[in-house]
Amino acid sequence: QVQLEESGGGLVQAGGSLRLSCAAVGIMFGRNDMGWYRQTPGRQRELVAVMSSSGSTNYGDSVNGRFTISRDNPKKTVTLEMISLKPEDTAVYYCFSRIPALGNREFWGQGTQVTVSS
Repeated sequence: QVQLEESGGGLVQAGGSLRLSCAAVGIMFGRNDMGWYRQTPGRQRELVAVMSSSGSTNYGDSVNGRFTISRDNPKKTVTLEMISLKPEDTAVYYCFSRIPALGNREFWGQGTQVTVSS
């Protein structure tokens, strides 16, 4: 059974930092794309960051330069370091895994709330 378990969300003041982690269970982690999306009520899901199995990264325009994604394949974890947080970063952050070998099938975590106060 595939599970993606996020942790590290919470409340932080504007300008602060947070680290989100996602632990994957039940998937062949090393060959998957791993990343984060976020969503707020009434808005479309927004790409935050994604890292391919080869290590290439792609960031959403609104977080580029402030957020950093990394992965630890032996530990099957992906981490999102967030600095210089803004109130508009407030959202539920979802970890995902995309498996090219399965036709880009995706698996999602339950989400973790990040709230940035002004």
